[in-house]
Amino acid sequence: MHLMAWGNIYRRRMKVFSLAVVIYLDYKALQQREKWTNKSKRATLWEKAHQRNAKRVLRLIIELEGLWVKLGQYLSTRADVLPDAYILLLKQLQDSLPPRRLEEVCRSIQKELGMSMDDLFLNFVEVPLATASIAQVHRATLRDGQEVVVKVQHEGIKTVILEDLKNAKSIVDWIAWAEPQYDFNPMIDEWCKEAPKELDFNHEAENTRTVSRNSGCRDRRNDNMPRVDVLIPEVIQYMDGIRLNDSESLQAFGVDKLKLVEEITRAYAHQIYVDGFFNGDPHPGNFLVSKEPPYTPIILDFGLTKLLSSSMKQALAKMFLASAEGDYVALLSAFAEMGLKLRLDIPEQAMEVINVFFRTSTPPSEALENMKALADQRTKNMKVIQEKLNLKEKEVKRFNPVDAFPGDIVIFTRVLNLLRGLSTTMDVRINYMDIMRPFAESVLQCNISNGPALNAQWILNTPAHSDLEAKLRHLLVELGNADKILGIQVCAYKSGEVIIDTSAGVLGRYDPRPVQPDSLFPVFSVTKGITAGMLHWLIDHRKLKLEESVANIWPEFKPNKKDAIKVHHVLNHTSGLHNALADLTLENPLLMCDWDECLNHIALSAPETEPGHKQLYHHRSFGWLCGGIIEHVSGKKFQEILEEVFIHPLKIEGELYIGIPPGMIRTLLDLTGMTSRNDLPSIFQRGDIAQRVTTVPAVSNALHVRRAILPSSNGHCSARALARYYASLVDGGVIPPPHSSLSKPPLGSHPHTPTFASKKTPKESKGVNIKELFTASDNIGSSEQRQNYDNSNRESSVGKADSNNYTRLASDSSCSNNSYPTTADKGMDDNHQTVCKIFSNPRVHDAFLGAGEYENLILPGGKFGLGFRRVCTKDGSTIGFGHSGLGGSTGYCDITNRFAIAVTVNKMSFGPVTERIINLVCSELDIPLPEEFSRGTDLQLNLEKPLIN
Repeated sequence: MHLMAWGNIYRRRMKVFSLAVVIYLDYKALQQREKWTNKSKRATLWEKAHQRNAKRVLRLIIELEGLWVKLGQYLSTRADVLPDAYILLLKQLQDSLPPRRLEEVCRSIQKELGMSMDDLFLNFVEVPLATASIAQVHRATLRDGQEVVVKVQHEGIKTVILEDLKNAKSIVDWIAWAEPQYDFNPMIDEWCKEAPKELDFNHEAENTRTVSRNSGCRDRRNDNMPRVDVLIPEVIQYMDGIRLNDSESLQAFGVDKLKLVEEITRAYAHQIYVDGFFNGDPHPGNFLVSKEPPYTPIILDFGLTKLLSSSMKQALAKMFLASAEGDYVALLSAFAEMGLKLRLDIPEQAMEVINVFFRTSTPPSEALENMKALADQRTKNMKVIQEKLNLKEKEVKRFNPVDAFPGDIVIFTRVLNLLRGLSTTMDVRINYMDIMRPFAESVLQCNISNGPALNAQWILNTPAHSDLEAKLRHLLVELGNADKILGIQVCAYKSGEVIIDTSAGVLGRYDPRPVQPDSLFPVFSVTKGITAGMLHWLIDHRKLKLEESVANIWPEFKPNKKDAIKVHHVLNHTSGLHNALADLTLENPLLMCDWDECLNHIALSAPETEPGHKQLYHHRSFGWLCGGIIEHVSGKKFQEILEEVFIHPLKIEGELYIGIPPGMIRTLLDLTGMTSRNDLPSIFQRGDIAQRVTTVPAVSNALHVRRAILPSSNGHCSARALARYYASLVDGGVIPPPHSSLSKPPLGSHPHTPTFASKKTPKESKGVNIKELFTASDNIGSSEQRQNYDNSNRESSVGKADSNNYTRLASDSSCSNNSYPTTADKGMDDNHQTVCKIFSNPRVHDAFLGAGEYENLILPGGKFGLGFRRVCTKDGSTIGFGHSGLGGSTGYCDITNRFAIAVTVNKMSFGPVTERIINLVCSELDIPLPEEFSRGTDLQLNLEKPLIN
C-alpha cells in the first residue's frame, strides 16, 4: 500500500479534523448525559468513551502513518496525563506498526548501498524486530560474520512527513486564532526545524557517535557527579536486550524497574546539563535492557537530537536550580537569559509551572487525581490574571501569558514529559529534583572560576581612586583566592571625597556575571540605619518629636498599656517590643511580607519590659515600629518618604531600595553560604545556627520576600549608595559632590523608577494636627527650626570637632535637588560656597547617638543611640555611628575623621571578610578601628548544599 494512495494533503487534513470533531462531540454529549446518570455508573460511561475514542485515534494514526505516529508515540508515554485506555492502545505505536513488504525493504537497501542483498549479508531476517513511523529494523549478519541491525527508511516517508508538518502547522495556526491562550506555534516551529533531521540517517549515525563519546568521558567528570551507566550501540553493532514493555521478561530477569528508570533519568540529565547534546525522543520503544547483571539501560535511536549553546545550557540549569530552591529572582533571570518573555509580572505562577515540569512523577493510580489538581490550579491562575488585567471572561480565554518562547526549550520540555511518562508507564516514582540536581550544579560551577587566580577580570577594571584602593584590591584578591569572597563592593569617603569604589567577584554561585558598581546587594539589618534616618528627618522637619508618645501619633498602637512608649524608646531599642513579631513569623515566616498585617500585629502587641528600662535588640520589630510612625506622621507611603528624604537628594536612584520593585532583576545579587558573628539575637547564635542558617538565604532570595517592605532587614543597595548616605550623615546632612566618574555606570543612572499606590489620607490623631505639621514652615536653615529640634543647643559630646568641622563642604554651584525643596536646602559654608543639606540641626549627630542634650533619652551603657549603633573604639570612646547586617554587609561613619565606608557582600558571613577590609582601611588612614571589627574572629560555616544565586 503506497502511503499517498488514499489522497492528498487536504484529504489527510480533513480526516484529522473530522476525527477531532467526532471525539469532541462524543465527550460533550457524555458531559450532558452524565448529569442524568447515577453516580455509580458514571465511571463506566467514561471508561467506555475512552476506549472507543482511543480506538478511533489508533485506527487513524495507523492509516495516516508519518508524523501522526510520532504524536501517538509521544501520547503513549503520557500515562500521567491520558486515561489507561489510550495508553494501552497507543503503546502499539512504539514499535509495533504494520511492517512494510520485504520487496520494498530490499529495494531501498540496494538503492542506497549499491549492492545486492547477497553481496551484503550472509543472513537477513525477514521479520522485522520493530516497525516505527520512519523506518523498520531487521536483524542481519554481515559477510564478515558480524551481527548487526539494519534500519531501513520507509519509501516516500520524507514527502509524507513534510506534508504532515504543513498540516500540523495549519491546525496550530487555527487553534492560535480561535484560542490565543493555546498558541502552540513555538512548539510546531521547533518541530518543523528538527523533525526533518530524523530522515537523514547519516546525521543520526554521527549523533550516535557523539552521544557515545560524551557518555564515555566519565574520567574527566566532576568527582561529585553521580556515575552514569548506560549502553549505546555503535553505528554497526547488534545489542540483545529486553524491551521496556516486556514486563514478564523484566520480572523474570529480576530487573529493578526503579533503578532502571533512575539510571535513564541520570543519563538524560548528563546529556542535557553537562553535554548540552541530548536524545530528544526517550519513549519506551527507544530503550532496551541488557540481559546480564546489572541490567544496564541501552539507549537507541538518535535521529532527533538537540544541541544547546553554552548560554542556553547554563540558563536551563539555572532554571532547574531556581525551581529546586524556590528562588524567584534566579528563575526570572534564567528566563531572561534563555529568551523566554512573559506578558505580565506573574513570578509566582511562573514558579508553579516550572515546578510542575520537575515534580516527582506519579504512578498511574494517582495520575487522574494529579491532573485534576493541576487543572484546578490553572483555573485559579487564570482568575489571578483576569483580576490583574481586569479582563472579561471572553478576553481571559484568549489571553496567552507567554510573549516569546525560545525554540530550544521545546525539545527540552518534550524530553521531560517523555521521561515522566516513562516513569509512570513503568509504575515507579522518580524524584527528578534529587536525581538531576548534581548535573545542573556541575555545569554552572564549572563555568565559574573559583576566584581571581583563574579570572583576570575578577576585580572590575576601573581606575583606583587612591593608593589605599590599590592596596585594598590586593587584599580582595587574596580573600577571593581563599574562597572567602563570592561578590563584593567597597566604597569609602574621606573628607567628602570618594577614596575607594571597588567592585569584585560574581553575582552568585551559579551566575558568572561580574559584580558592577550598581549591583544591588541584600544587606539585612543595615536597613535599620536607613529607616532610622527617615525618622530623624521627620523630627528635623518638625513633623515629630522624640518625646512624643507613639500612641498619640498612631491611635491603633494604644492597646495593652503602650501609652508610655515614646519615639525615643523605639529608636533606642528600649520599647519592650523586641519580640512583638515573634509569634507571627513563627506561625508563618512569610507573613512578614504583609505590611498591613505586621503593622496591625505591632499595634496590638504588649510590651514585655517597661519602656526605657532594658535595651534589647528589636531585630524584627524595629522596622515596623519606625515604619508605622513614619506613615502615620507623614500621611505618605514608606517608600515615598524614602525617595523624598534620601534617594533623590543624594542622587542614588536605582541603587537603594527597601523592597525591590517589579522589573529589578538585572542588578540583583542573591545570598550564598554563611559564617558566624556573636553580637546578634540568640536565634542566630552557633547553638541554633545549624538549624536556621540554611533557611535565611533561601527565604531572603524568594522574590515575594525581596519585594516586600521590611524596614528592618530588606534593604537592597550598592555599596556606593550606602557610603554616600553615610558620607552625607557624617557631614551633618550635607550632600557630597557628584560621585566620581571613575565608577561606571554613573551613580543614580539606573533607568528604573518605582511607582507607588495613591497616597493615604492622613488620619487625625489625638494631640497631633497633621495638617498643621505639613503647612508649617520648611525653612530648614532658620534659627527657629534649629531651636525646635528638641533643644539641641549644647556642644556635642562626641569627639572634639565642632559643628563646622563636619558640615563644611563645598558643592557645585547649585543645589543638587532643586525639585525637592522640602528635603534639602541651600546654605553657605565658610568659603561662601553653596551647599545642600538634608538636616538642619547642628547637633544632629548627638540626636543620632543619644549624646549631649539627648543623653537622657537613651539607656546608659547600651550599644545603641537613637536608631543607630554606636561605633566605639576598644577603649570605649564613641567615634561615630552606623549599622551592620547579618550577612556581613555594613555601613558606618567616623564623625571626627569625616570618614564613611560601606561594604556589601553576597557570600553570607558573620564578619571576617568585612573585618579584614575595615582593618586595612583604618590602618592606612591612621584612624581609630571600631571595636566591632577588631575581634580577630574568623569563624566559618560551610553549607552542605550551595544556594541558588
